[in-house]
Amino acid sequence: VTVNCGALPRETLLAELFGAVRGAYTGAVQDRKGAFERADGGTLFLDEVAELGAEAQAALLRALESGEVQVLGGPVKRVSVRLVCASHRDLHREVAAGRFRLDLLHRVSVAEVTLANLAARPADLLCLLEDWLGRDDLPPELAPVLRAHQWTGNVRELRNVARRLEILG
Repeated sequence: VTVNCGALPRETLLAELFGAVRGAYTGAVQDRKGAFERADGGTLFLDEVAELGAEAQAALLRALESGEVQVLGGPVKRVSVRLVCASHRDLHREVAAGRFRLDLLHRVSVAEVTLANLAARPADLLCLLEDWLGRDDLPPELAPVLRAHQWTGNVRELRNVARRLEILG
């Protein structure tokens, strides 16, 4: 189950993560399972976890600590999830700046992986393009052009280049 924490309004984020019962808030016209409950027994991916506000961070911390989620307007439910988080922000800097809880950082950084931006991984450029295009015979003159580009849009920018190549043949 995937949740983009940066794309959800703060008003509905807790309901998306933990669920809500009908009438728990304005607009809650039916019971709703949260992401934790939908991912029970599996994996929950929280993208852009650094975008969570203080209230959501506290609720997430409680869920990770106890294995229980408080459904908005409803019961506490026990869940078992493997949590994977991602952020384009440096969470250690976010802690230092007071925007991310240190105790939550300790809970979500069990196995931390830092991935360099695409410009720093030129060997990946052709491999990714070949994979996305389903071919391994890209013109050799393409490699230096790809390596010379800055890739400020990172992998998303390269994905669009792949789409452009598909369209233009």
